[in-house]
Amino acid sequence: MPESGSTTGSPTTRRQLLARSGAVGIGIAFSGALSELFTGTATAQDLGHSGYGPLLPDPDGLLDLPEGFRYRVLSREGDPLRSGEGPVPSNHDGMAAFAGRHGRVHLVRNHENRATGRVPVPVIDGLTYDPAGKGGCTVLTLDSRGRVESERVAIAGTAVNCAGGPTPWGTWLTCEETEDKAGTSGYTTDHGYIFEVDGADPRRTGAVPLTAMGRFQHEAIAVDPKRGVVYETEDAFERPFGLFYRFLPEKPLGGTGSLRAGGRLQAMRVPGVPDLSSIQETGARFDGIEWVDVPDPQAVTTPIRHQDFGPKGITHAQKLEGCYWGGSSVYFVSSFARSADGSAGDHYGQIWRYDPDRRRLTLVIVFGPDTDVQLPGESPDNICLAPGGGLMVCEDGNGAQHVYGVTRRGEVYAMARNRQNTGTAEEPEYGEFAGVTFSPDGRTMYVNCYTPGTTFAVTGPWRR
Repeated sequence: MPESGSTTGSPTTRRQLLARSGAVGIGIAFSGALSELFTGTATAQDLGHSGYGPLLPDPDGLLDLPEGFRYRVLSREGDPLRSGEGPVPSNHDGMAAFAGRHGRVHLVRNHENRATGRVPVPVIDGLTYDPAGKGGCTVLTLDSRGRVESERVAIAGTAVNCAGGPTPWGTWLTCEETEDKAGTSGYTTDHGYIFEVDGADPRRTGAVPLTAMGRFQHEAIAVDPKRGVVYETEDAFERPFGLFYRFLPEKPLGGTGSLRAGGRLQAMRVPGVPDLSSIQETGARFDGIEWVDVPDPQAVTTPIRHQDFGPKGITHAQKLEGCYWGGSSVYFVSSFARSADGSAGDHYGQIWRYDPDRRRLTLVIVFGPDTDVQLPGESPDNICLAPGGGLMVCEDGNGAQHVYGVTRRGEVYAMARNRQNTGTAEEPEYGEFAGVTFSPDGRTMYVNCYTPGTTFAVTGPWRR
């Protein structure tokens, strides 16, 4: 998920990693069973070798797209919220679109504001967890023609709302990517939780932390629609690295009440594999995956990843970020690993698949340097399934920033390029993309530019 490395000086981005190896500008190659990742309707004819064609320069200097596609700016940071609650907050991040009544779409959007966020989420009575928190979510409601009908605060007073994920019952789980406790950065209560947000009626869900789901540096979630199990990734920035979790709710598949009712938090143990980065071969398969109860989900004195999981230990991985459910399995992403940081091995990205029916973990995709310097793609971050087949992936690094697509055959193509230069003509800088998602009917792609916070709606011949 957005590392904020290019804007706040936090962890090393993948472009910086490539720069140290002399590989800046190199694209991404994929090896592995790509076809199993995709659930769209396209066939082997989808998109060919050039995607939707070259990106055309935007005369307005905002967003370059292929011919036949167009965009609308739905919202920009600093502009007034239509609710009158204050300005649109900054640091637009994870996002999802939900179907509303009469053709409406509720677009729930994270704001990854830290204690020093440029434009904080306005404090709203009944929707605020900690008045000292600057993060949260806003929701844009679009009418049946895609026009913004309303824009308001959905939850406030949270911190570093990075990613999350949708639930099968139509709510958004927003994740705090922090472990800061009360007294840190002026906070009045502990942070590091998941909160549920109802885009249609935010006051129904309020600002209640789902404490049983753990307190750690959350990144993303995915829900098993059959069992109601919630899978969670942890994007820890230093050793010991993050864990892959599952939450077993006491009352599965019931919406707000079920998750608030509590449950068990467990961490994944791959027998004989203390660090996933040590596995480099696609197709590597591990059966008999174990799930171990987390000793202290609230991390009262010790962060979870530091806790004692017994003599067999637990399995860690660097930069665990994206997470989504596809078919009968959950997929999760390790963006990169560096032995110099303490990982067991080096890679440019992995996608893992866990099949709960077989208790089987498989390394599906490995990202690696490619020789075609014309391709975009480094520091892949937010990811979503495209309605026409394949994936859409947000780029998070330095230099030019893209949304790029990956077809079933592993072909990488540029879908969009951010043209908003926040630097100078001599030293340009561009904000990362985040929160890529599609409307329920698959006709519109929504995506955020992290900074300056901008939400775009992109339409065009998605299924051609």
